Amino acid sequence: MAAAARELLGAARAPGFEEWLRGVRRRIHQHPELAFQEHRTSALVRAELDALGVAYAWPVAQTGVVATIAGAGGAGPVFALRADMDALPIQEMVEWEFKSKEDGKMHACGHDAHVAMLLGAAKLLQSRRNHFKGTVKLVFQPAEESHAGAYHVLKEGVLDDVQAIFAMHVNTTLPVGAVSSRPGPKLAGAARFTATITGKGGHAAGPHVAVDPIVAASSAVLSLQQLVARETDPLHGAVVSVTFIKGGETFNVIPESMTMGGTFRSMTTEGLSYLMTRIREVIEGQAAVSRCTAAVDFMEEKLRPYPATVNDEAMYAHAKAVAEGMLGEANVKLSPQLMAAEDFGFYAAKIPAAFFGIGVRSDGTGKIHHVHSPHLVIDEGALPVGAAFHAAVAIEYLNKHASA
Repeated sequence: MAAAARELLGAARAPGFEEWLRGVRRRIHQHPELAFQEHRTSALVRAELDALGVAYAWPVAQTGVVATIAGAGGAGPVFALRADMDALPIQEMVEWEFKSKEDGKMHACGHDAHVAMLLGAAKLLQSRRNHFKGTVKLVFQPAEESHAGAYHVLKEGVLDDVQAIFAMHVNTTLPVGAVSSRPGPKLAGAARFTATITGKGGHAAGPHVAVDPIVAASSAVLSLQQLVARETDPLHGAVVSVTFIKGGETFNVIPESMTMGGTFRSMTTEGLSYLMTRIREVIEGQAAVSRCTAAVDFMEEKLRPYPATVNDEAMYAHAKAVAEGMLGEANVKLSPQLMAAEDFGFYAAKIPAAFFGIGVRSDGTGKIHHVHSPHLVIDEGALPVGAAFHAAVAIEYLNKHASA
């Protein structure tokens, strides 16, 4: 296994191959597209797949592409690899030759690198179809950022026959050549809420004839803090953050209503559901205590809550072993749990899954700028590592399970 994985890495690092990977990433980086608007990126993916002779389904979830590479060894398991394609509404501040040409848009979360890595894996897999039995599906997914593209891909049924799935995300804390993950819960489930608390407006000099929604909203904000402090197991990660509160415009007028909102997160999907229930109860209850009414909205269709990303123990062990064979044990790290969220959690809730971080930091580059920063810089030396890691995880899985 180790020899085969290292051979893939060597192939991906060949000058011509690596130059092609860099070119793909840079073309995507210059033309970032937001969720469900990835038309140019999708066309680039399809053109590269056509050049490789790889079949695909399109459109999937509006702009997505799902490619299929069948091993020459015949029927066998079906394994999926995934990369997200969308960018962020951020103005790039990095001055370099391939800076974003789209005003107010940037690949500040590394999805351009993810797509390049998965296309690299497609190239490696297509040229090694004689090395495996079974099928690899490559998911070029739209709309990871806030719009639950993974949910929509699954809804279309294109992955119903998949036995396991793997993905990576750039990690700015790790150097090129290192990867990280952990078994079990890795990333939080996350959702948002807004609430409108309505009372009765009036002159501030006569609060007794008004019904003050500001007091109700203030009480609700304070009470929400108890959901983590007093209702959540201290050993279970959870967050409830009220991030905005708006109401009133004049010094001497009690407003008719207030709006507030924020985010809540949990390391378990069950914990997220509990917080959702209690947030509604707390806000409605505190509004009632202050003689107000409250309408709470979790925007479950527009901004669908993300489940926690939970790595399957066996899939994590498989990918970890492949990484150790390819990169060496010292370069495979145990990552901490993070309260960030990822729509890969939708796949992990239905299919045995593993989600790894891949190092993109250059040694000695000074200050580290993390994802979602307008100053994000990625060392493109990570691209062949990601391409080879994807391909090796897929090939080794298929070979192991075909023989089983």
